[in-house]
Formats: sequence, structure tokens, C-alpha cells
Amino acid sequence: MNRRSLVGMVLIGLHVFVGVTLIPGLSLGALGSVLAWVYLVCSAVVMRYGVLVRGSGSAWLAWTGLLAMGIFSSLAIFSLLRAFTLALSSLLGWESPAYAQGSAWAVIGAVVAVTLLGVFNARRTARVVERDIALRNLPDALDGFCIVQLSDIHVGPTIKQGYADAIVKRTNGLAADLAVITGDLVDGSVTELAGDIAPLAQLKARHGVYVVTGNHEYYCGVDHWIDEFERLGLRVLLNRHVRIEHDGAELVLAGIADYSAELFRPSHRSDPVGAFSGAPTDVPRILLAHQPRSAKAAVEAGCDLQLSGHTHGGQFWPWMYFVRWQQPWVAGLQRVGSMQVYISRGTGYWGPPLRFGAPSEITRIRLVKAGH
Repeated sequence: MNRRSLVGMVLIGLHVFVGVTLIPGLSLGALGSVLAWVYLVCSAVVMRYGVLVRGSGSAWLAWTGLLAMGIFSSLAIFSLLRAFTLALSSLLGWESPAYAQGSAWAVIGAVVAVTLLGVFNARRTARVVERDIALRNLPDALDGFCIVQLSDIHVGPTIKQGYADAIVKRTNGLAADLAVITGDLVDGSVTELAGDIAPLAQLKARHGVYVVTGNHEYYCGVDHWIDEFERLGLRVLLNRHVRIEHDGAELVLAGIADYSAELFRPSHRSDPVGAFSGAPTDVPRILLAHQPRSAKAAVEAGCDLQLSGHTHGGQFWPWMYFVRWQQPWVAGLQRVGSMQVYISRGTGYWGPPLRFGAPSEITRIRLVKAGH
């Protein structure tokens, strides 16, 4: 049995579980129960196709399938929690028909609340998160140097030109010394999304805008996207570095291909050591790396600060608790030895148009001298 078939069977099983355990408790009557089962059948069908829509595919199918995925995620989690509490109540002799019905409707209420708040949080323009990061041996001229980080915008099926334009306008209002994008800009081909990603050409920063590839670029024609990013004025750092001079001081900015890039393009093997090759060691060294788990190699490369994304901070409850199965951290500022790692929760979203418990962010990082 292949992986896709296994996932399909699990999803069908979860839909059946929700129907069997939740619908009777709602006391909807015969017609209401049939309609509830019809909804679950439709959910099982459309959510499997929504995630396959990329770029300029059917907007209706994308929104329907991806929203159904988010709704069912909450429905399954809350139904599992309800089933557990009912089983525990039964063991303790606290069974009550009123509790069974009330808890069923509580599940529906929680799903509606999470969905409405989640859609609102996902669709609004990301807030600005201010973060001071202290670096050792930071030159006086770089004290206060401003880096604005965007990450995981995922222009694609439900994130279009207007969404990207709002991000650009908010970012440009921050008057950054440097702007960086730590991967996963797109979910679709250049042909499909060239118009939607076009606003990124208007991003402004004193020393330019730099970008690295994320895993999603490799799903969508990475070579074409690298060419398009460069055409838009976004400078791609593919296992290489640049030296940035600022008011008489200097820092090194390096970027690596996504951690998994080698699986798609062997020549793009993620290489922090190679990215810093030939760079001075007596100035601040900053690395753009899409996935936080590049940190171990970044430390070995002599990096001072790694900027990453990929996790989305879990995006919506309770998935932030599962991110640690794949990544060392979920979000925020972390430390590995003498190196610091900042993980953005992302500026857009992927898949279900929901954010709950993990708000999107445009991160304004101010470098400060250690001891401030």
C-alpha cells in the first residue's frame, strides 16, 4: 500500500469516526442526521482534491477543499477529545444523556469559532513583530541595523496579488536596511503565478532584498522561479554569500538551498559551509535557511545568526505540538551554542486558510550590541 492510499484510508476512517460518535449526540432527527452524513461524505471527497490545486487552478475547488480540510481537522480533534471524556465519564460512572448531547453541540460550537477566527487571522495582513537580537562583536555602525524578514508567503491557490501587495506596503513602511525572504514564496508555476507575485518587485530596503529557496519552490519548477525572483529584483542566495557594507562596517549575509533540495536537484545540496566559503570571520555572519533544522550545520560553518521559517508556528491548533517531530523548534528566538536562530511563524499560510494560536508575522529584527 502506497502512502497516498494509506492517508486516504485514515481520512475516511476519521470521517466515519466523527459520524458514528458525534452525529447521534446531536439529536438531529432522521433528516438532520442524513444531511450530516452527506456533509461528511462531501468533506472526505473535496478536501483530498483541494490540496492538489496549485497556482491558477480552480479557485472554487481550492477554497472549498482547503477550507473543508481545516474544518475537518478541528472537527476530528474535538471529536476525539469528546470521545475520550465520554469514555472516562463512563468508567467513573458519570454517564449523562444531557452531557452527551451538550458536549456534541460544544464540539460544533468550538469548530465554528476556531474556523471563523482562523479565517480572519489568516486573511488579514500579517502584523509586525519587533525583535532585538544581540550579537557579540557587533560593530558600533551596525548597532540598530534593521532586517525585515518575510517567510512562507505561499502565493498560490488562495493567496493572490492583493494579499501580496498588502504585505509589500506594510514591509516598505518599516524602512529596512535589509529585507530577506526565507523561502516558500509560491505554490504554483511561474506561468500561473507571475501576476500574483509581481508586487514583490516593489519591496524596498537600503541594501536590497534577498531570498532563499524553500521546499515548495522545488515542487513548482525551482529553476524557473529562481529566474523570476531575479527578474523581480529579489537576489537569490543559493549556497553563496554577499558582503554588505553599512556606514563603514561590514556583515556577511549567506543563503542556502532548502534542507531537502538535494532530493529534487542534487546540484542544489544545502551547504552552509560552502555558502560562507571565502567570507571574513571577524564580522557578523548571518545565514538565511528555510528550515530550522539546518542549524547544526550552520553552527559548524561559523554562523552567528540563522533566520528561518517553514514551521508556520504550527499555523493552527493543535498542530504546533507536532512540529517538533520534524524540526528542533516551532517559532521564536532559539540558541545553539554561540549561534542564535530566529524562526518566523510565516507571513502567509499554506493549505487551509486558517491561523489559530499561531499568528502570521512580518518580523522587524534590530541588531544590537550584546549587553544592551
